[in-house]
Amino acid sequence: MAAQATLHCLIGCAIGEVLGMVIGTVTGMSNMATVVLAVALAFVFGYALTMRGVLRTGVDFRAALKVALAADTISIAVMEIVDNAVMLTVPGAMDAGLNSWLFWVALAGAFAVAFVVTTPVNKWLISRGKGHAVMHQYHHGH
Repeated sequence: MAAQATLHCLIGCAIGEVLGMVIGTVTGMSNMATVVLAVALAFVFGYALTMRGVLRTGVDFRAALKVALAADTISIAVMEIVDNAVMLTVPGAMDAGLNSWLFWVALAGAFAVAFVVTTPVNKWLISRGKGHAVMHQYHHGH
């Protein structure tokens, strides 16, 4: 369950993260501005994916948003801290450009490290009825 929750989080984070890195790189934003944009978009897409599933169960938007915030905030935060730390510590990764293998390999590695670090965090949260455990009542047939 923790790995599934982490993978779910990773998908939303990856969409936002890649989009933020691409926009920041293409527009020539500073590394810090690029990271801020990537993190913001990771939260948006992470929450949106969770909300999509919860909204399908018939709850209203505000209720779905509360569930998403409770389910994903810590998971997304840990994932973003880890993957951005990796990107910032790999020499040249942030400045490599989108047509560089270094950029994409570093980003893939950053996601892999973030997955490994975030899974036990999610396991701990779920074991305490927090994090993705709040989603359990909305999962039908999982």
